Amino acid sequence: MAELKCGVTNCTYNSDRCCCKGDIMVGGSNAHKEDDTCCESFREENGNRATNSMNPCRTISIDCDAVKCIHNSNYKCHAEHVDIKGCGACDCRETSCATFRER
Repeated sequence: MAELKCGVTNCTYNSDRCCCKGDIMVGGSNAHKEDDTCCESFREENGNRATNSMNPCRTISIDCDAVKCIHNSNYKCHAEHVDIKGCGACDCRETSCATFRER
């Protein structure tokens, strides 16, 4: 589990830079840099925040398709801290994992 800080403030799962989804999926199977990744769990907030029974978490399980990242092991992120960026995103492709580092 990683400490997640989410800068995608218009995501329905974002609550004070924390995620209330419980787990996320980072995409980017061919990523060579952070902008080649994305938060596939992103859902644009449409006036109603997620009414998830889960409380926002500072630590979260992150599945990761960015196999060339130094933090990826068996499609799981093992970084201690993860930053997701994409303020104002309308689509998951406008988000990225700022923690990505190519092997």
